[in-house]
Amino acid sequence: MSGTRRRFFQDMAVFGAGVFGLRKSLRAETKISDPQTSHTAPTGASRASHAKAVTLSPGPFVPILTPDVPDLPHEMDAGVKVFRLTAEPLKRRIVPFKTLDVWGYSGSCPGPTIQVRQGDRVRIIFENTLPESTTLHWHGLEVPIEQDGVPFVSQKPVPPGGKYLYEFTVHQEGTFFYHAHSAMQEMMGLIGLFIAHPATPHYPRVDHDFGIILQEWAVLPNSTVPNSAAMEFNWLTFNGVSAPAITPMVARLGSRVRLRLVNLGMDHHPIHLHGHQFVITGTEGGRAPESTWYPTNTVLVGVAQAKVIEFEAKYPGAWMVHCHLPHHMMNSMSDLLRDRMIMTADQTEERAMRQMQTLANSVPFQHAPPSPVAPNANAVPGFPQDAFMEMPLDAAVAKPEAYGLPPNWSAGMMGMMTMVRILADKDYEDIVARIKAGTPNPPMKMEHDPSHGT
Repeated sequence: MSGTRRRFFQDMAVFGAGVFGLRKSLRAETKISDPQTSHTAPTGASRASHAKAVTLSPGPFVPILTPDVPDLPHEMDAGVKVFRLTAEPLKRRIVPFKTLDVWGYSGSCPGPTIQVRQGDRVRIIFENTLPESTTLHWHGLEVPIEQDGVPFVSQKPVPPGGKYLYEFTVHQEGTFFYHAHSAMQEMMGLIGLFIAHPATPHYPRVDHDFGIILQEWAVLPNSTVPNSAAMEFNWLTFNGVSAPAITPMVARLGSRVRLRLVNLGMDHHPIHLHGHQFVITGTEGGRAPESTWYPTNTVLVGVAQAKVIEFEAKYPGAWMVHCHLPHHMMNSMSDLLRDRMIMTADQTEERAMRQMQTLANSVPFQHAPPSPVAPNANAVPGFPQDAFMEMPLDAAVAKPEAYGLPPNWSAGMMGMMTMVRILADKDYEDIVARIKAGTPNPPMKMEHDPSHGT
């Protein structure tokens, strides 16, 4: 008997004994999901996947790369791809100065990306280490009813300490996702991408394939636990990270780029790409007929939807990709200084500098003076608005993908905002080499406007 089959039967023995009972105790510890340490120098399966994704692949399809989120590894058992997925409490550092207590899967929030190919038989051995019962729903996938993951309708809830076996054949292709079928658990972070690559590659063929999950969090000042019952959100993330901590996407000049966007929040998000036009080539239902494609540069990603866009990387530069809702392009300003708020009114440059320096000392990072303001700025009704909101965190979020960006590049990046860096061959190869080696972006000296002094 092979090792994988033996392990499978051992797992099922545990499943049979424990699925309707509770463990004597839950795991006492929580894992930390930190993109600043895990993504800068990827190891093992995640590093191999990352290197494969950023190198143009001659194979039947290009593996998807989900910045700041790992892939879920699998084993083979008599032709079946076997994945192991665990629901568990985690700590997720969304920016250098803010860590949340969230729920995720297998050490990651969002959960690790599952990649399969159309026609694959897959088996997911699911374990629940949350303090309450849960299930897994395969959003958009056509599966047998007993695999659908709806509590009490298609299966009994998986209790704390229990296991459940999901198994089905993937006969579709497209951008799907898995999540808990419980409203508040979803708002605690329980979601992950499930990508089914087509049996026959699509045309035109892409050279880079990226995935981003859009999430919203309501976190009260001085708290680390999301309020899953709230309707107002003050932290917005791509792949569990808020800008500028999000890892930039890197593409070769002249290549074709695919970007898969998945939304499991409470708001619809108009996602805008700078500098390029794109076409919408698919949804959570799979590939769209080419006759439906049309050029645009903003796509509305509705709640529980996936939108797949593709574009030709014609123009070099660092191009923004962001939600265009104004308040989604900012981080929470109410709890940055722990015991007091950063105010957006009745501010002076001197007071703003003192407040931001307090934050800079605690992270730490080098705080640069804000962009210039008029000498009589405080006499103008409505001032200040964005004048003192800049937070240059270059050194705190340094990583290979950010190498070569201008000083202070991170100062105005907040919330649901990232970038796709389109680079000529030499610069692209340099970045790829740094990613493979785990070489971070060296610290850069901040630029100070002479009019602001030192």
